[in-house]
Amino acid sequence: MMEIQELKRLSWELRRDVLEIIIAGGGGHIGGDMSLLNALLVLYENHLNIRPETVNDPERDRFVLSKGHSMEAYYAVLCHRGFLELADVKARFSKLGSPYIGHPNNKLPGIEMNSGSLGHGLPVCVGMALAAKRDGRSYRVYTIMGDGELAEGSVWEGAMAAGHYRLDNLCALIDRNRLQISGGTEEVMAHEPLAERWAAFGWHVLETDGDSILALDEALSRAKRLKGKPTVIIAQTTKGFGSPLMENRAGWHHHLPTAEEYERIKADFAAGQEADTVDE
Repeated sequence: MMEIQELKRLSWELRRDVLEIIIAGGGGHIGGDMSLLNALLVLYENHLNIRPETVNDPERDRFVLSKGHSMEAYYAVLCHRGFLELADVKARFSKLGSPYIGHPNNKLPGIEMNSGSLGHGLPVCVGMALAAKRDGRSYRVYTIMGDGELAEGSVWEGAMAAGHYRLDNLCALIDRNRLQISGGTEEVMAHEPLAERWAAFGWHVLETDGDSILALDEALSRAKRLKGKPTVIIAQTTKGFGSPLMENRAGWHHHLPTAEEYERIKADFAAGQEADTVDE
């Protein structure tokens, strides 16, 4: 378990790693990377029962990044946790023939499944959680979805099945940044009232500040204690979080920073880290 203040410090370091990976590879989904990075970090540091040496343990927890295009943030966290080498990822990301592609590749250690075709992560996790119940295993299953992918019908088929089987070993997080590639989610395909929809499918619903390390840690801890139903955490996030240049701008969905923008974003991250340090 890592203390909250240390997690805050680490999150700024990993944001810089994400930026470097994207610049090195010549592309990536920087806006969504920044909105879900805190959730990934808190999950892997304080809640997931999985380590590089236990990737084949049948009792390991399972995690699926359903929002597969936010892979650069996932690379940063996997590298920090020792599953991958950061220098190797930076050198080979998005290069011809490289395993470090722009979506999860389950040929790499620590990645359970390929994803990126949106709407598939939750249904697969339902199968994993149901298997745990039927096999008498104790592992938990987690997924992170983007809010844009909630327009996919397979999400709701999975949600219905999870509620039916009362899969209280399943926790889904929604990166609710309210933006997708074509604009605002409520204009493209409205999701509200989102909490009521999930509750109607038989889920415990938690809503939290997805930009807050502390709030995410508390929500994930609470999810472990909730029994009888699966749990969904609706994490209210900011697309491009960490730099005002990117925040809440749909155009930064997969924008490659220019040299000037790169320097400005790095300065914003440094300012954010300094502000968090002052708050200690």
